[in-house]
Amino acid sequence: MANNMARFASISAIAATTLALASCSGGSDSGSDGVKAVENDPLVARTLNDPLMVDADLAYRSEANAAVTIRHDHALPPLLASSDAAEMAREAARAFLINGGQIADLPDGDGTKNENELHKASTASALIAAANAPENCVNGLEEGMIWAARMPDVAPIMPHGMVLRASGSQGGCATRIVRYVTPTDADDALQFYFNLASRGEMEVARLGENGEVLRATGETRSFVVEASEGPGGTSAIDLVYWQG
Repeated sequence: MANNMARFASISAIAATTLALASCSGGSDSGSDGVKAVENDPLVARTLNDPLMVDADLAYRSEANAAVTIRHDHALPPLLASSDAAEMAREAARAFLINGGQIADLPDGDGTKNENELHKASTASALIAAANAPENCVNGLEEGMIWAARMPDVAPIMPHGMVLRASGSQGGCATRIVRYVTPTDADDALQFYFNLASRGEMEVARLGENGEVLRATGETRSFVVEASEGPGGTSAIDLVYWQG
C-alpha cells in the first residue's frame, strides 16, 4: 500500500508539472491544452495508464501490525527448478570451470554417516560448529548479502545460484557463510566445488551416505559444503569457509 501511495504521489507530481508547463505555453484554454499535453506525452501517458503491479512473493515486506520490525535485506523468494533452468546453470558452471582447464569427475562418497548436517543449522554459530570450524570464527561475524559477493576464489557462489542468507568477517578467521539454492542437482554443485578446491591445491574428501558433503582443506584455508534438497525442486547449498 505504501509503495502504491508513493507511486500515486509521483504520478500526481508528474501530471501537475506537465499541466503547469502547458499553462505557461500561452494557449487560450490552458486547462484543455494541459490535458492534451498529458495525453500526448507517451512517458506520462504510460505512467498514468500502466496497472499497479503487486508482487505477491514480496508481500511479507509489509510491516503492518508487525510486533517486531523485519530486516531490510531479505533474500529474494526461492527460485523454482526446471529442466531449462537447471541446464542453464549447469552450462554456466561448466563454462566457469573450463577456463581453468579440464573438468575433473566428482569422486564417489565414502558412504559414512553425515556428521555435519549443515542444513539443520539455523544460526551462523551453529553452522560453524556443524562444519567443525574453529570456535573463534564466530568472532566479528556480520550478517548481510554483501558477504556473498566477497567469496574466495575456491568457494564462490555457483552461477545462477540465489542466495538466501550470508554472513562473514574480515579479521580473525576471515569467515564466509552462505546458504543458497541452485536449480542444478547436488552432484553438479559438488563437482563445481570439487574442481575449484582441487585447483586451489586443497585436499578434498567427499563424505556422507549419499556423498552430500565436501570437505576441502588447505595449508591456510578450509571449507565445507553440503548439498541437500531445497524448495521447489532446487538443491540447497550450505557453505562455510574460513582461514587459519
